[in-house]
Amino acid sequence: MDDVLILVQLDPESLRGMEIMVGPEGMTRRKMVFDQDIEEDLRHDGFAETGPLEFNLYLKGLTGPGK
Repeated sequence: MDDVLILVQLDPESLRGMEIMVGPEGMTRRKMVFDQDIEEDLRHDGFAETGPLEFNLYLKGLTGPGK
């Protein structure tokens, strides 16, 4: 999945959030409920921490493929 960007939004208190997958065919998003180990799992999988601005630009469709 080299051509897919995955962004995760996480509320550390409620462990709820959203995952956005952006690829050549568009964007999909889904609401998620995570477990207590999610931050360790994300680091293990190579996710990098970013700010809410980047997540929201993708969420609103203001950036991404074709933009």
